Amino acid sequence: MPEQLSVVNEIGDQHKLHGLDHLRALAITYVLCFHYQFFGHPAWESGRFSNFGWTGVDLFFVLSGFLIAGQLFNTVSKGKNISVKEFFIKRFFRIIPPYLLVITIYIAFPLAREWGHLSPLWQYFTFTQNFGLDLKKYGTFSHGWSLCVEEQFYLLLPLIFLLFNFFKAGKKAVYLVVILFVACYMVRFLNWHYLVAPYLDTDEFGARFNEYVYYPTYNRLDGLLVGASIAGVFTFYPGFKQWVNKYSYQVLGAGLLVVFAAWLLCPQQSTYNTVILGFPLVALGYGMILAAFVSPDNIFYRLKSKVTGLIATLSYSIYLSHKIIIHLVQNLLEKEGLDKNSNIVMLICIVCVIAGALLIRYVIEKPALRIRNGLLTKRRVI
Repeated sequence: MPEQLSVVNEIGDQHKLHGLDHLRALAITYVLCFHYQFFGHPAWESGRFSNFGWTGVDLFFVLSGFLIAGQLFNTVSKGKNISVKEFFIKRFFRIIPPYLLVITIYIAFPLAREWGHLSPLWQYFTFTQNFGLDLKKYGTFSHGWSLCVEEQFYLLLPLIFLLFNFFKAGKKAVYLVVILFVACYMVRFLNWHYLVAPYLDTDEFGARFNEYVYYPTYNRLDGLLVGASIAGVFTFYPGFKQWVNKYSYQVLGAGLLVVFAAWLLCPQQSTYNTVILGFPLVALGYGMILAAFVSPDNIFYRLKSKVTGLIATLSYSIYLSHKIIIHLVQNLLEKEGLDKNSNIVMLICIVCVIAGALLIRYVIEKPALRIRNGLLTKRRVI
């Protein structure tokens, strides 16, 4: 969720992609709706719409794949060398400071833990929490799994690009994405068939599904690879990018239909249909929607909104802290006699989540970004 929402265009200027603001705001809103079901919540919040909110993370993956790979594809296409050091400086100061703040809160204040225990601390600091994650034991900050997937993606992607750059094989990186997509699909199918399906009618099923299918990085590359594929095709095949721009509304409509099909096919998260059809359909659908939203002729490319812009800016902080805040606020309000399942408590929780994200933004994120920018400026001058 921490990727930047601006990219370098063909002439080297920074252009704000308002369409991605809208998508990022949608993604965090959908994730928030999904996770709120695990706390006290109004009855209406348990419907099919909220249940499908797990796909908000997949939308974030598509965004990350498009933005991060797009920056690297752009560098390679111009024959320039990728600066791994600069890449990781950007990622470190954007991601790590708020992340460490939340981990510190969880460690220092046990009352902030929503349920269960923290995973072993070394898994948080190595971003390997998503491997072997057992929610029955380690329910606190379980949503950190998606950050692990992205961090592992960030670690490998520039190294792969360096290899391709060394062998002067820039365009062939697009084909590598296809190979990885097929491999990811096959591994997920085998994991389902041999490690999960035999336990379908047992109490172990849910835990095994999460541990062997839902959380591991090698099973959740669909969105990242779809986003990276769009970035690669747009970079190396400008004719296709022009075609998408010309027919952006048709592409948008097709993407919505694909996501709707996934919604119909996957009423629950942990089903065979979700594993085999849902993950790729969701990634493809969101990818098509993204492709339309970054097309200059599409209204969402030009439509600027202060609301979605603000939510997009706060989305990383919201994602990190929302469970802590909902947990603490609900417990406090319950002591004051309010019903956890009421609409008013939900509204108060959402307001507090936004307020907490704003606090993290101005106290932690912005100072960290100033340090990052200073280091990058100094490095370029040298």
